[in-house]
Amino acid sequence: MKLLLILLFVCPLWADASQQPQGASANGVQSAASAVGPSSANQASAGSGSMGGMDADARKARQIVNQGVAALGGDAYLTLHDVEEQGRGWGFHHGQSTGGDLFWSFYEFPDKERVEYTKERDIARVFVGDKGYEITYKGPRPVEQKDLTDYLRQRHYALDVVLRTWLNDPGVIFLYEGNVIAAQHPAEQVTLINAKNESVTLAFDASSHLPIRKAFEWRDPVDRQKNLEEEIYDNYRPVSGVMVPFNVTRLFNGDMSRQRFVFAATINQPLDQAMFNPNSGYDPNKPEKKAKR
Repeated sequence: MKLLLILLFVCPLWADASQQPQGASANGVQSAASAVGPSSANQASAGSGSMGGMDADARKARQIVNQGVAALGGDAYLTLHDVEEQGRGWGFHHGQSTGGDLFWSFYEFPDKERVEYTKERDIARVFVGDKGYEITYKGPRPVEQKDLTDYLRQRHYALDVVLRTWLNDPGVIFLYEGNVIAAQHPAEQVTLINAKNESVTLAFDASSHLPIRKAFEWRDPVDRQKNLEEEIYDNYRPVSGVMVPFNVTRLFNGDMSRQRFVFAATINQPLDQAMFNPNSGYDPNKPEKKAKR
């Protein structure tokens, strides 16, 4: 089924407690989590408030992240409530396309998401909290556990979650990793490490300050293999005061795994809450009822 080939990018989109990720690396740049031992990491100050207690590198890293948030829209980005997107996505395996289809995605921060597929929009996936459902003409059914685990991991490390949640955690450590080339652009790279030793590496365009790459590593609990997941953000466009990447490419261990191109996007248009209830009988082809907030 094409649906299984085109999982949602976390929309914008977000590890399992048993999967403790290691430090991420991207495009040959060693990540701070693997390069810095506990004693060194503890010397880098953390926190989302004043930067006065940080060392120079930590202050530089925090400044770069703050510039990135401002470039995305500042308060408009930080208070974004929901996003609706239409576009086309493709899946890839070993560099070969596994098929593609139209999609309509609906995301409500922080943990509600619905993605509809095909021209008829008659296949959908819905994620609410830690639950996931696949909806077809046969009705709803839980998504396979592996797909749910993958989705929850990606949502946990989603760019929106990192920039809107991790930054408010006073235990997060900021590490500046210098100038790099990311997605063929000059960029500055930063790694954030939280109190659970989970880390995310972000590269921000040197000119626009927009985030252009995100990377994190995690270890498979079965074979203990480390895996690297990356997202590349491109073709940013302003939507109601927020910069939205209209092209997103996902890589798994260096190979392209998914790609999506957005045709249209709207934000803060309250969504019909029935769309997130797999048993509501919600029909996307009927006039939409706007939610009240």
